[in-house]
Amino acid sequence: MKIACRGSLRRFRNSWCPAAIFLLLVMGCQREDTVAPRTEAPEKVAKAPAPPASAENGRITPHISYAGVVDRVGPGVVTIRSERRIRAPRQFPFSNDPLLRDFFGGLFGGAAPGRESRQMGIGSGVIVRSDGYILTNHHVVDGAQEIRIEFTDRRGFNAKLIGSDPPSDLAVLKIDAQDLTALSLANSDEVRVGDVVLAVGNPLGIGQTVTAGIISAKGRSTGLSDGSFEDFLQTDAPINQGNSGGALVNTSGLLVGINSQIVSPSGGNIGIGFAIPSNMARVVMEQLIDKGKVERGHLGIAIQPVIPDNAAKLNLPEPRGVLVDDVTPNSAAARAGLRPGDVIIAFNGQPISDGNSLRNQVAATRPGKEVGLTLLREGREQKVQVTLGEYKPPAAAQRGK
Repeated sequence: MKIACRGSLRRFRNSWCPAAIFLLLVMGCQREDTVAPRTEAPEKVAKAPAPPASAENGRITPHISYAGVVDRVGPGVVTIRSERRIRAPRQFPFSNDPLLRDFFGGLFGGAAPGRESRQMGIGSGVIVRSDGYILTNHHVVDGAQEIRIEFTDRRGFNAKLIGSDPPSDLAVLKIDAQDLTALSLANSDEVRVGDVVLAVGNPLGIGQTVTAGIISAKGRSTGLSDGSFEDFLQTDAPINQGNSGGALVNTSGLLVGINSQIVSPSGGNIGIGFAIPSNMARVVMEQLIDKGKVERGHLGIAIQPVIPDNAAKLNLPEPRGVLVDDVTPNSAAARAGLRPGDVIIAFNGQPISDGNSLRNQVAATRPGKEVGLTLLREGREQKVQVTLGEYKPPAAAQRGK
């Protein structure tokens, strides 16, 4: 066995050094062939981060991103600022009487009577044609004397109101500009519950904002606005005040709806928002651009839903369609021979699920067109042809225009 410090031991073995020194030298020697490596407690190895989905030119691309969609649609969504002038009411009818003014020392008429105040509003809009046509909500521009359009690149334009339709809560504006980024409208009938959507607008005036969610439901009616024609897409994409008139787009960047309403006990977003479907918006938009107004078909009936209780009384095997409750004299329905108690189960061959769907299908058909209704009368199926009349909005809605 080979000892590393053998020479040192010979020198000190017979010397006068104390035994302690000798012992220390011996303890300090180590055998060359049995040197034990230094052992340490194993360190905890950190897990390497997962690699990104892809990396190009040093840029990391996340696994899921809608940045490309936002880049395409963002320039097509604008901010709308409206201004309405309101004349304050005269508080004291005798304020111009000089005797009263002298006697009361200016108590009456201290402020100028009838002074105008300005009410400012903010909303969003969607460019639908590259030559300057913009689609928004009726309530965003209702009663406005001045309308200003602002782009994300800080350009601003004065806008002209082409037409407004209170029953659908839609309006079309026009600005003097060309070669704008316009959003293409999707076929909203093909939208499915569960589809991912993005809401783009200017909530609370803080600037263009994008939120994401899904389509939560279709065919909703809230009755919060005029309520005449509602067929909302419901979404949980966060929508707040100022988002009205903005875009709801799918992941292909196509416009599926115009954001319009929220339901909230506090006025803030709780994940229940509503958008006007693009198919309804297209019909209204085209008529407003072409004619400045919307013409809708009209049947002239009052209806109620078919529920299990009255389905049995009507000899229906299952609840379906809508029950005619009343028929307006001299209306399209009256001329076609419809009666109270009839159950409408199809319109032009399309099944009717509820009163809202029937109302919207009738409204989407031009006045004067003949349509086919499928009825159940006393348990028997019948088909009748009806030439639609023209819908006349209530007086309040007409004044809103």
